[in-house]
Amino acid sequence: MKTSFQKVVILGYGKVTGEVLQYVYDSREEYGYQVEFIEHEIHPLNITEKICAENNIPFTQITDKKELAAVLDRITEKTLIISASNNFLFPAALVDKPNITIINFHNALLPDYPGRNAPTWVIYMGEKKTGITWHYVTSGVDEGSIIIQKQCEITEDMKAYELTEQLMNLASEAFRESFAGILDESVAAIPQGFDPDRRMYRSREVPADGFFALTDQPENVYRLLRSVDYGKNDIFPPMRTIIDGREAEILRYRKIPVDKRKDEEGFLYLKLRACDLLKMKYRFLDVNL
Repeated sequence: MKTSFQKVVILGYGKVTGEVLQYVYDSREEYGYQVEFIEHEIHPLNITEKICAENNIPFTQITDKKELAAVLDRITEKTLIISASNNFLFPAALVDKPNITIINFHNALLPDYPGRNAPTWVIYMGEKKTGITWHYVTSGVDEGSIIIQKQCEITEDMKAYELTEQLMNLASEAFRESFAGILDESVAAIPQGFDPDRRMYRSREVPADGFFALTDQPENVYRLLRSVDYGKNDIFPPMRTIIDGREAEILRYRKIPVDKRKDEEGFLYLKLRACDLLKMKYRFLDVNL
């Protein structure tokens, strides 16, 4: 089955982008389009350049926003642009071009939690479930009609990096399921119907402004720490608190049974529900290292 799209351009980085890129490339002969990849945000562990090199896919690195907008605006063929794990905001003039269709992956169940770092906010807000959305791109951020959604549970100990991994798997699965319908333009996209005053989460925002008090509910502290825990990816700064009148930052944490407690210097314990403790290693910020 051939498609009327002559070109498919992919932007993004990370696991979802790599899997989307490989799938689009593997499907090119069946549908008759050309494939290109543009790297806008440099990622140290990016696998997309490797995929492009192995498959002779045109690869371009454009970090400047104005330059990227200009390159995309010069496209004359009927083109599908796939934005996967990509933070570039497409100009309205590009979105409105009749030869351009843009789809985007968002790591939450739109219309809820639009913007950045959605896994963080769903954990911090105590949601029991979340999911992913592929949607068409309009001039408004995360406002376009929904192509497909998939959901998953948020477990009581889930950390942001664990949830992100699960969401990426769902995103790849949903893309494969919906790609044919996108190419033949048969998707019954669903308008979001959102409140125009809904909150938009910004990249600069940190839950609780990055601070908790020792008098806060321990479960809330644990949720805050899990919500900003992206493993080795330093997306957020360490959370802070006041200990004995001095500001301290939390270096690491974990939930342990009560009987595993040890009185160790530099560690703080809060009692969670049942028979568990929240163990936190901290460092005072007024100490010269």
